[in-house]
Amino acid sequence: MVETNVTLSGLKNKSDLHMARKIWHMSGVFTIFAAFVFFPYWLSLTFLVLAWLIFVPTDFFRLKNPRFNRAVSSIFRPIMRTNELNRLAGTTYLITGILLIAIFFNKGVVALSLLFLAFADPIASYVGIKYGKDKLFGHKSVQGFIAAFVVCTLLSFLFLFYNQVQEYILIVSLLAGLVGALAELLPVAKIDDNFTMPVLSSIGLCFLFYFFGYFSYFS
Repeated sequence: MVETNVTLSGLKNKSDLHMARKIWHMSGVFTIFAAFVFFPYWLSLTFLVLAWLIFVPTDFFRLKNPRFNRAVSSIFRPIMRTNELNRLAGTTYLITGILLIAIFFNKGVVALSLLFLAFADPIASYVGIKYGKDKLFGHKSVQGFIAAFVVCTLLSFLFLFYNQVQEYILIVSLLAGLVGALAELLPVAKIDDNFTMPVLSSIGLCFLFYFFGYFSYFS
């Protein structure tokens, strides 16, 4: 009988703070944000497609080959979680979600969604694990939701101010903060939030940008 499940000691659970993973997440997504903002669109999209073609098939192959899975998991042990050992990694969902929004949404919407994903998600997780006494959905908490709202609101204000968007900036920042916080909070059919957060954020921000006439700033 062929072994399909792989075990590896020392991996963190979702309930652990796992600071190495949070730092990796923030730095990686922010790098994608910077490339998307400062590089030509075609070049950023090309890098995303190449990253997807390299990582995602490798992740699927890893699950079919226990020896390869064990080798890869040993290399990425500092940033892996226990539940990813025999399931698709969070990075697969993250790259897929980012690639989808990059194809279908406005540049400003994508950039702000990436900022939400880079910082609000790990900060909300940190606050929720440390101080999240009042649970909402599973491991999601009121405290984590508030943290996500504050971070997304601040990011929205700074992003709009940097891009010289001044009309309704306070109200839009607050509404965008709510969009990001809800995207981080709400479960969608048990799909990994590395996928659902950028997609839901982009959908919500798209409606906001359309309603307040912001698309012209990010054409």
